Amino acid sequence: MNDKSELNPNTADMSGQEYLVFTLADQEYGIDILKVQEIRGYDSQAVTRIANVPSFIKGVTNLRGIIVPIVDMRIKFRLENVEYNSQTVVIILNLKSRVVGMVVDGVSDVLVLQSSQLSAAPQFGAAFSTEYLTGIGTIGDRMLILVDIERLMTSEEMALVEEAMA
Repeated sequence: MNDKSELNPNTADMSGQEYLVFTLADQEYGIDILKVQEIRGYDSQAVTRIANVPSFIKGVTNLRGIIVPIVDMRIKFRLENVEYNSQTVVIILNLKSRVVGMVVDGVSDVLVLQSSQLSAAPQFGAAFSTEYLTGIGTIGDRMLILVDIERLMTSEEMALVEEAMA
């Protein structure tokens, strides 16, 4: 028997969640659109380096009076050949405990995913941590890695930024 969302397409539309889709290397990722404050072009000149922080933390920038740590997700996810170009952007995230910027290769679009398009994150064992992944989203032949950006950006590593700025 059909479930209720199949009987009433409007119900399915209301249960969808919006994701901002960004790219790192050739892979697409999705984060909850409600965490996104704004998207800006990446300007390395506007980022001030901080000593003794992990390499994925590019530094901090002043965004209208708020000091915002900038995290390069390509370095964080250990991707090779990190290059900055005109497509490189910073996604400014408004998280419950802080404002953080994350550098990505580009932003493509905003997608609404229904529960039928979501799968659980695969388990890789102790060799690879999936604690920051919420699942996999599929739309046609596209596959998005869905990231729990709140959990990722409030990890212990990110606390090092606040310690360095204190």
